Amino acid sequence: MEIFSSYNVIIGISLTIILSFVFNGIAKKTNIPAVLMLIILGIIYQYGIKAFGGEEMNFFPMLEVLGIVGLIMIVLEAALELKLKREKLVPILKSLAIALIGLVASAYVAAIVLKALIDGMTMQSALLYATPLSILSSAIIIPSVSGLSEAKKEFHVYESTFSDILGIMMFYFLTGKLNPAEDAGVAGFAFNLILTIIISLIASYGIILIFQKIKSQVKLFLLIAVLLLLYGLGKKMHLSSLIIVLIFGLVIANMKLFFQWKLENLLDYEKAKAIYHELHVITAETAFVVRTLFFVIFGITITLSSLLNLKVALISILIIISIYVIRYVLLRIFVGKDISPQLFIAPRGLITVLLFYAIPAEAIIPGFEPGILLFVIIGTSLIMTGGMIRDKSTNEQELTPEQIEEAANAEVAYIMDTTTDLSEIEDSSDEEDEIIE
Repeated sequence: MEIFSSYNVIIGISLTIILSFVFNGIAKKTNIPAVLMLIILGIIYQYGIKAFGGEEMNFFPMLEVLGIVGLIMIVLEAALELKLKREKLVPILKSLAIALIGLVASAYVAAIVLKALIDGMTMQSALLYATPLSILSSAIIIPSVSGLSEAKKEFHVYESTFSDILGIMMFYFLTGKLNPAEDAGVAGFAFNLILTIIISLIASYGIILIFQKIKSQVKLFLLIAVLLLLYGLGKKMHLSSLIIVLIFGLVIANMKLFFQWKLENLLDYEKAKAIYHELHVITAETAFVVRTLFFVIFGITITLSSLLNLKVALISILIIISIYVIRYVLLRIFVGKDISPQLFIAPRGLITVLLFYAIPAEAIIPGFEPGILLFVIIGTSLIMTGGMIRDKSTNEQELTPEQIEEAANAEVAYIMDTTTDLSEIEDSSDEEDEIIE
């Protein structure tokens, strides 16, 4: 029997997406990251394929494409959530500082560990390997923090998004250092960044103004195709392409801020707002599917035996300890004493894997075990799970009966308000239908 026949692949993908939806429900109730369950599902598939005599396939090209598309969708999804308001300036700057300092400090300490314990590792190559291990995973964090207070949820959305973007920029800055002919130095990197921001703003204004005039109902995947095209072209031009996606998301999510004075007359706010809401839905759906397939395929490709290697365990544990020590210090400085569960929410995931596979051939160190990657991803995810379960049980114990009743009343009021809003929308749509008739 051919395992990878067309119908078997369709059945496998469909079953995977259904199970991923179930995993999300389990994750909300238990705080166990759905990503861990997806990786385990991938491992089960791996052994199932071997048991039925399936031939080994090279999943890397598929993994790379899914990783890139998933990265774009996750950053766009996060950007669409970010509201740029004057009162948000301090939280945004705090999140940026924690993300930047945490990234650099974690990468430096991890690089010291790797250089000391892996043969043939120079400080330059160690920093390159350490950078993916130092980036927070917005793919895991954003879906996992929906139950936290608004302020804490916002902090994690900002921090993980900044960590993604800054980490990717740092990684490609370090890869540029490997080739002196292409290395433009810090000044060149800064110029590249400014140029990317200018191009991003021009492209964002252009896309919104053009797409608000398109009357066809089939335009959202066209919009995503344009963003993917800009990302790919940006990569070919050695620009920080992810910033293009981030800035577009910020512009369309904060149109009133970016379209002021004379630009305000060019914007059809209602049409642009409709595009924003539809884009928000389709981005979340696409990110869900891509993230699901990426982590399952990653589970299919990993080698579990590397986890039993004592050297892998030692290196991984030292890196994990350094991550949380640095995080504790930064949160106490910038946030204060109320750092639970923020301290524990520092998982590694999609970008860690994606960048690891993007390390140039000339920088690959044979002594580096990919099991370190898996160990750190699983370890940080389990720590996050434990921290969130502990925080949830602590908060439930601290609630008085009066507070529980107040929360229930607030929820009922919210449902009533939502119902009222929906009825108003229906009434307004009925009025529009009458006008059209």
